[in-house]
Amino acid sequence: MMLSDVMEDYLKAIYQLQQGTDDRIKTSAIAEELDVTSPTVTSMLEKLEERGLVDREKYRGVTLSEEGETVALEVVRHHRLLESYLTEHLDYDWSEVHEEADRLEHHISEDFEARVAAALDEPTVDPHGSPIPSADLEPPERRAGESIAGFEEGDVVVVEEVADRDPEILSYLADHGIEPGVELEILEVAPFGMVTARSSAHDEPVSIPETVAHHVRVARPVEAEG
Repeated sequence: MMLSDVMEDYLKAIYQLQQGTDDRIKTSAIAEELDVTSPTVTSMLEKLEERGLVDREKYRGVTLSEEGETVALEVVRHHRLLESYLTEHLDYDWSEVHEEADRLEHHISEDFEARVAAALDEPTVDPHGSPIPSADLEPPERRAGESIAGFEEGDVVVVEEVADRDPEILSYLADHGIEPGVELEILEVAPFGMVTARSSAHDEPVSIPETVAHHVRVARPVEAEG
């Protein structure tokens, strides 16, 4: 099935919005995710429904069909493998790779994808900690990470994933040693949402504004669970 880049972008957006929820995805949420108008989204959803890629209920939103999810998973796999290759082999900073991968993800062959995956030793997560779908396009398991803003003073957590969209936020976090796999001790949570933490990769405490904290997903260390 030949799909346009825009159609693939919509399917990827719906897939990402579905993570962590069993609800249908509203037109307004897709419009915000893709920075387009709601009427534009409605028009595209009609086309995707005609092709059997989404299940749409008027006024209730959409979910991906099995075929639509497969397409989305392939695009996501391409994107995250490309981000990994750009950082590990071409010296891109993790704050630079999202837009580059967006441009390339629609245009690589299955052979190129396989060669990239092999060169990276079949990674399971990208540089931002996001899970990479497997080559057979099985959906990755949902991760239990929460926003760091939801924890309390004295908690110790491990960074699982960082949203990859905003280069300035990514640069700020990297400068303060906040990356996937790093352990953080929550030192203070201010009433207005500012989180102060100390990273195991950085000596000095870092202040994380609420707007930044919501981009950082963390979980308790395995030995601390339960």
